[in-house]
Amino acid sequence: MPGIDGVEITGPAGDRYDEILTPGALALIARLQRELGQRRAGLLAARASRQQDLIMGGTLDFLAETRHIRDDKSWRVAPPAPGLVDRRVEITGPTDRKMTINALNSGAKVWLADFEDANTPLWDNMVTGQLNLKDALDRKIDFTSDEGKAYQLKPDAELATIVVRPRGWHLDEKHVLVDGGRISGSLFDFALYFFHCAQRQLDKGSGPYFYLAKMESHAEARLWNDAFNIAQAELGIPRGTIRATVLIETIPAAFEMQEILYELREHSSGLNAGRWDYLFSIIKKFRTRGRDFVLPERNAVTMTAPFMRAYTELLVSTCHGRGAHAMGGMAAFIPSRRDAEVNATALAKVRNDKTRESRDGFDGSWVAHPDLVPICREVFDGVLGEQQNQLGKLREDVSVTAADLLSVGKTPGGITEAGLRNNISVGLQYLANWLAGNGAVAIFNLMEDAATAEISRSQVWQWLHNEISLAEGLVITRDLVERLIGEELAAIREQYGDAFDAAKFDQATALFTEVALADDYVDFLTIPAYERMP
Repeated sequence: MPGIDGVEITGPAGDRYDEILTPGALALIARLQRELGQRRAGLLAARASRQQDLIMGGTLDFLAETRHIRDDKSWRVAPPAPGLVDRRVEITGPTDRKMTINALNSGAKVWLADFEDANTPLWDNMVTGQLNLKDALDRKIDFTSDEGKAYQLKPDAELATIVVRPRGWHLDEKHVLVDGGRISGSLFDFALYFFHCAQRQLDKGSGPYFYLAKMESHAEARLWNDAFNIAQAELGIPRGTIRATVLIETIPAAFEMQEILYELREHSSGLNAGRWDYLFSIIKKFRTRGRDFVLPERNAVTMTAPFMRAYTELLVSTCHGRGAHAMGGMAAFIPSRRDAEVNATALAKVRNDKTRESRDGFDGSWVAHPDLVPICREVFDGVLGEQQNQLGKLREDVSVTAADLLSVGKTPGGITEAGLRNNISVGLQYLANWLAGNGAVAIFNLMEDAATAEISRSQVWQWLHNEISLAEGLVITRDLVERLIGEELAAIREQYGDAFDAAKFDQATALFTEVALADDYVDFLTIPAYERMP
């Protein structure tokens, strides 16, 4: 593979890697890293500074210095791009070969091709995922399961639009060095897809589209916008061709929705209510602030909680006021082929969730499994009728204050031993799978990803450090959590039987204990997890 000055690939070579890690693609990565890397580092430092302010008793509010952007009613984002006009149901999942085919064939309007929370950043996953996307666009992808079942693409007209989710700004790609330093995982994922697939997508009548994760400020959106402009200029693709939907999945970003749309406006295609990471962000940001910011156990927190209603209502009104799509949250339920009763209860919850979103004005919503596409589509069909979206539903009735967004203490629900055990079990099982290379894991009939694992370990940390008592009376202590970790691990070993990988679960237990019980809170569990990965 020809070298690029200052670029070193430290990851092992694999089959067809040279088709992705080409000189042109590496040159684009190097340019982006050199021009934007220092700004990225500064923005991550700004996150840490804001966190310290919150720990010291500070709060969040709408920004005084950008009031003029919010008050100016004249600006709009770019009109919806081809393939993104009708987004009534979107499916998410990693970019392995089988998922690529199943997601594109699912009947969803959009597939979020995920290099982030539903993916483990094994070097092979990051490169072969890009190969799978290129092969899908070239219609050169197929898959045969161990049982002999064959998978192949439907005709192009029936396929979902691909929208790629790169890793968040906080993650590195340690297998590529530029000028001796690790590069941004975000820029690596973005640049490879854009270099190889932008023109392929344009030739098929859509374009290079992205979901942007984990942002905490409009300054971080500006960094993405600059990356888009550099890449478009480098490849001779007109400015504004890229479109990006931003996940509002951190509490600081909820206060900067207008500004985020403004920074990306010629490249913007809307905002998404990333509910699971949003809960994680609230726990993380206010973890030391006492009981006013302690949430009930994860499964007790619903979208009808006052602070979640404020967040979703504000998102819809913000988006539609600027001509941008508002996308609903994830239905993480995994249908069971063995338990009809579990299915009936869960599907009713999914239907209620999607019905509320569609009536609130969302233009579409997310599912994690192909079997949920029909129910989500049916609900949104019922509201949309002949329309392709609800952009005309402006929700001028909505008025949300900073206090509304921060009203965490009004959330109903308790904290039980079962809830604590669930967090531990989910955390252990997810991390064992993550370290083995699988980032989307079916656990207790839910599709768990990094966001839900983050909630699980963060709640344990917060409950422990705020001396919370269980509903049964016990105070949550380190000794109690360590005892329950041992008991849950024994239950998992029995449940898994011969499939139990002792070495991986040993690693997972050590990692979970570190990120759930250590005095110093780790911002993202995926950072120490990545260092344990080859």
